[in-house]
Amino acid sequence: MHAQGFPPIADAHARILVLGSLPGQVSLQRQQYYAQPQNAFWKIMGRLFGAGPGLPYANRVQGLIGNGIALWDVCAAAQRPGSLDSAIVHSSVVPNDLAAFLANHPDVGLVCFNGSKAAELYRRLVLPGLPDTLHAIRYATLPSTSPAHAAMPFEEKLTRWAAVLQN
Repeated sequence: MHAQGFPPIADAHARILVLGSLPGQVSLQRQQYYAQPQNAFWKIMGRLFGAGPGLPYANRVQGLIGNGIALWDVCAAAQRPGSLDSAIVHSSVVPNDLAAFLANHPDVGLVCFNGSKAAELYRRLVLPGLPDTLHAIRYATLPSTSPAHAAMPFEEKLTRWAAVLQN
């Protein structure tokens, strides 16, 4: 299955960019970031920024933007049967133009990866092409909010995300 990602959620004042790998099947169907109900992303955003899953999607998005947080994915498109990051066909990945995004959002000083697959894809496909002017950006790989990463309890994920995003 060929999956096509979404445009970024951001305004000109974004300070933090959270990058996933590629939207899963439920997200693609609903055309919303992190739409899988078992994904902990919006639950974490609710606890940290008041942008929880009980709010309409548009309100959650505005809550992130109001807190200087942008959302996007490393992959613009890729072949992936199902929703698991491990199933992404590496040779099919088309990365998003993150160099242009970062150049157009100069206040972004921190890029957070929602899981190790997003970090790995970024390091392999994006980082080598970034101009030197963007190498001062800090990076943090956070525990995946995916239900596939169930080995880590929610409270530990929340603590790890809070330690990075609330500094």
